[in-house]
Amino acid sequence: QVQLVESRGGLVQAGDSLRLSCTASGRTFSNYAMGWFRQAPGKEREFVARVSWSGSNTYYPNSVKGRFTISRDYAKNTCYLQMNSLKPEDTAVYYCAADLRDWGGRISPAEYAYWGQGTQVTVSS
Repeated sequence: QVQLVESRGGLVQAGDSLRLSCTASGRTFSNYAMGWFRQAPGKEREFVARVSWSGSNTYYPNSVKGRFTISRDYAKNTCYLQMNSLKPEDTAVYYCAADLRDWGGRISPAEYAYWGQGTQVTVSS
């Protein structure tokens, strides 16, 4: 079992930066990949970022590549999502998730076994 607790999101202006964190407990932190997803009202859950077990491999969709950075701190059992140059279209509920398999860039929500509670990020124009 893995329990994931996300930090509070917030309301920011376009162009601002925001960092989300996700603290994990339960299973050994280095034994699963971590991902971030987001879901806007009326839309499907969308892949945002993924980091491998070792932290050496990261994956992003084109929509956030160059603006978002995923990282993980093994000493703190925490995964981060640094979001820069935020746009109104980044507005969504953001979720962190854990994938017990370290198989490349898995981007489907169905491949992640454990989820955080979600946190709202709103970007105003």
